Amino acid sequence: MRGRKAKRRDQQKDPRYGSPVIARLINKVMLDGKKSTAEGLVYSALEGAAKKFKLEPDAFIEEVINKLRPALEIRSRRVGGANYAVPVPVPAARQEALAIRWIVDYSRKKGGQSFDKILEAELVAAYNGEGDAMKKKADVEKMAEANKAFAHFRW
Repeated sequence: MRGRKAKRRDQQKDPRYGSPVIARLINKVMLDGKKSTAEGLVYSALEGAAKKFKLEPDAFIEEVINKLRPALEIRSRRVGGANYAVPVPVPAARQEALAIRWIVDYSRKKGGQSFDKILEAELVAAYNGEGDAMKKKADVEKMAEANKAFAHFRW
């Protein structure tokens, strides 16, 4: 176990828009350390998607992430030899991390066209309240709601 809680490091910002959210999205998209490739894909997807809604790309991604943030999730808790799925509120940093992860993971699972087009489609779908990432958010919150009876086991 850790002696103290780890300190939060300063968040890096992306070079084009100065947004830490876009920087984290780029890092999540990046494979094998190819950051410039990931930047190109993300910027292409963001600019294409933001153009459809006549928004700035940094404002657009903030809006998408805010729509995908889960309020509750379930955690397993062992009480008296039984495991319970206990709903717990999600910290802000984890909400953002989950939203970014869902967007990238569901974009990666699809195929048939270039990744930037798939990512753009997923971002547009999330902005409209549709798509796989939005379905995942709904599923996570539905599970937490269904297990509300075990909320008293929260730690």
